[in-house]
Amino acid sequence: MSTTLTGAPVSPGRAAGVVVTMPAPVPEPPAETIDASAADDAVSRLGAATSAVRDRLAAQAAQATGTAADVLAVTAAMAADPTLARDAERRVREGSLTPGRAVWDAANALAAQLEPLGPPLSERARDVRDVRDRIVAELTGVRPPGVPSPGHPFVLVAEDLAPADTATLDPEAVVAIATSAGGPTSHTAILARALGIPAVVAVRGADELADGETVVVDGGAGTVLRDPSEAEVAAARDAVRVEREFDGHGRTADGHRVELLANVADPQAAQAAVAAHAEGVGLFRTEFCFLGRDVEPSVEEQVAAYRGVLSAFGGRKVVVRTLDAGADKPLPFVTADDEPNPALGVRGLRTAVAHPEVLDRQLEAIARAAAAESADVWVMAPMVATTDEARSFVAACEAHGLGRAGAMIEVPAAALRSRWVFEHATFGSIGTNDLTQYAMAADRLLGDLATLSTSWQPAVLELVRATCEGAHAHGRPVGVCGEAAADAVLAPVLVGLGVRSLSMTPRALADVAAVLAEVSFARCRDLARVALEQPDADAARAAVRRELSDVLEALVL
Repeated sequence: MSTTLTGAPVSPGRAAGVVVTMPAPVPEPPAETIDASAADDAVSRLGAATSAVRDRLAAQAAQATGTAADVLAVTAAMAADPTLARDAERRVREGSLTPGRAVWDAANALAAQLEPLGPPLSERARDVRDVRDRIVAELTGVRPPGVPSPGHPFVLVAEDLAPADTATLDPEAVVAIATSAGGPTSHTAILARALGIPAVVAVRGADELADGETVVVDGGAGTVLRDPSEAEVAAARDAVRVEREFDGHGRTADGHRVELLANVADPQAAQAAVAAHAEGVGLFRTEFCFLGRDVEPSVEEQVAAYRGVLSAFGGRKVVVRTLDAGADKPLPFVTADDEPNPALGVRGLRTAVAHPEVLDRQLEAIARAAAAESADVWVMAPMVATTDEARSFVAACEAHGLGRAGAMIEVPAAALRSRWVFEHATFGSIGTNDLTQYAMAADRLLGDLATLSTSWQPAVLELVRATCEGAHAHGRPVGVCGEAAADAVLAPVLVGLGVRSLSMTPRALADVAAVLAEVSFARCRDLARVALEQPDADAARAAVRRELSDVLEALVL
């Protein structure tokens, strides 16, 4: 008899397959010591192994695009982190530890420092341990961490996936993902959606799934069916995900316009967005030319980098987010390394208080890039919390001739006071990942908090509604650029709340467009009311799915 395990739905689609679990972790090296005379050789071996891991990850990042490239670049930077390397070397020289044991202990100590700091910096602890395992594997000759390759399509089951593993998933081999940990905005969720792999995270009972058993995963409903019948397996395999194409014009069934845009992080991702017929870019993350550097890139370097994205969208809107440094993206030239709680610290626009020259040079570079290309450039600041911050940012943009200056709404205070924020900001973009995290006080990686860490939370939807109402009082448009925008079932709810544009991973554009094209604007408003009337996120999602059952069944979503 079949049984159903439930979790958080993060990437839609249905798939049936044989379970393959992640392999056992790299074993902990024994606590052995070496002779002091061998320290130089041990340090040399440690350096060579660290360099090999860093170079391998960097090479993978160079071959990847978009979010996957970002994730791999961050992990490669972690492998090259001098803090980890110096501590491991110290443990070899002062404690006479073997290279494997030294890096193991050094990484554990660093991870222990990061974990209490709260998200998103605490998320780096997992990256540190992933790098630790890769370096130890390089030193000891054991198989490094990685996704299995059984030679046939399979359902991947794990506690969670390291970002570097998720970024290298092959959708032809991995037909679905189920994890016992993680949350709706974890790297596993974001990249599974970008790759089009059905996925459910925070699955209660996932750790009981065994290699070789057949399951049916429904990434839209958030379920994993154990011991399915032949008919249930056949139905899942027949429900092949339809490969749709977006025609480049987002609208509801009655013609209400909804801009469907793409999130991009570099020129390669911009080309993928063009290929998916995105109407423009709703979030251009500019960190790609800042990360991994000890000094700020020059204005000329920034201009060249930005033009690589703007040139792909001639005549179309590109919303450029200024530097979102801090928390999980520390940069030595704008952030401190000793903040007690970086997630609630100096990040985003707040870095401009102590380093206004960095923002000024970036705005100069954006203005010069915009003047050299024909894209319709809008600029927004991350982590705006107050009216004064919005006012000062708009003034800084105007000083550089950038007339479309907006605010990211990620802080609940900005959502609740949006009428005053939008007296100055000419548009808004809701970053639902951080807005949800801050509103619900929930670490997005904790599986136990997955039901809190979702934009389906009625409290979060109320903040979206409040933002739109405040913006509309001044005739300002509001978009959503967080992961919520890629949820085809949530999209009509957001539109019904007053959102006028949705920006997402390019792969999600066609599904979101297909759902919107089947519902009228009036029905979107009705769906928004249905969601807001529910007591919690699960009830809101279930109620809207019931209301949309005719559409979802027809579209196989």
